[in-house]
Amino acid sequence: MKQKFRKRRPKIVVIGGGTGLPVILKSLKEKDAEVTAVVTVADDGGSSGALRESLNAVPPGDLRNVLVALSEIPQVQKDIFQYRFNSDHQSLSGHSIGNLIISATADMKGNIYEAIQLLAKMMQVRGNVYPAAEEPLVLNARYQDGTTEKGESKIPKVGKMIDYVALSCVGEAHPIQASRKVVSAIMDADLVVLGPGSLYTSILPNLMIPDLGEAVMNTEGKVVYICNIMSQLGETEGLSDAEHIQVLHRHLGKQFVDIVLANIGKVPDKYVEDIQATENLLQVTHDFKGMQAEVPVIVSDDFLEMRNSGVYHNGEKVAEEIFRTAFDSQRAIRNF
Repeated sequence: MKQKFRKRRPKIVVIGGGTGLPVILKSLKEKDAEVTAVVTVADDGGSSGALRESLNAVPPGDLRNVLVALSEIPQVQKDIFQYRFNSDHQSLSGHSIGNLIISATADMKGNIYEAIQLLAKMMQVRGNVYPAAEEPLVLNARYQDGTTEKGESKIPKVGKMIDYVALSCVGEAHPIQASRKVVSAIMDADLVVLGPGSLYTSILPNLMIPDLGEAVMNTEGKVVYICNIMSQLGETEGLSDAEHIQVLHRHLGKQFVDIVLANIGKVPDKYVEDIQATENLLQVTHDFKGMQAEVPVIVSDDFLEMRNSGVYHNGEKVAEEIFRTAFDSQRAIRNF
């Protein structure tokens, strides 16, 4: 007999960091899905890095942007939360109000997890927001020439091709664990989405947390990777979309990605010429045959959106594809 299908909201877990993650979450928020964001805690640059160093705390910047993306509070309140001081005063210059609030709340509650849950409630967040871990982590890189560097903000600046990244603790070494509820959310998900975001410094820092990476490999939900549109200086110069996936699989030692969303929209030549003059970056090349060897399902489409003088994923189009895939996974009927 067939199991009776009962419709429910599909559960979607999105894992990453950086500027790409909020774009997708903002569009997913409008879908009839249960969305959970798992956010990297290895950032050590800018305001987040300064607060991390002075307070020995989880960097708040990526968490701040995700809270805002999923929040239902009025825009003026979001703008206040995102406001960044432009001041000559050394202690405030460059800090956003939201970063200070998150750090203060974590100090008050004694841990970042409870702080984010409290702020999520205050900000009327639609969905769940979890830090990938409840402690700041150090990202370490080994380059192809055998040299090493540590620190998420420093690794791309070396200018060498990265071979492998791993995590370490701040202070005395101890086992690294995912934040509470992260593993259970991944195991219960209909769909686990990786990215969009920096391959080595936004996505892999999450997957290299041992129990989080194991959960992604073992979940019954489908795993989707949203491949970057442009290469990134100091990280992925010259890599095709297939090679991005190969890096993920090599780090976890298994082909675990089920579906890839790959952009085939063409970035305007003028934009590529302008950005090459400053950053020497190109559009990620599309290698369909190479992806076939890595991933069962390939969704190639024009996911490109040019705005604010930059290249972005079209959040609405990507969110629609993610939601459709999650709903199809959740609808699966098993025969007895």
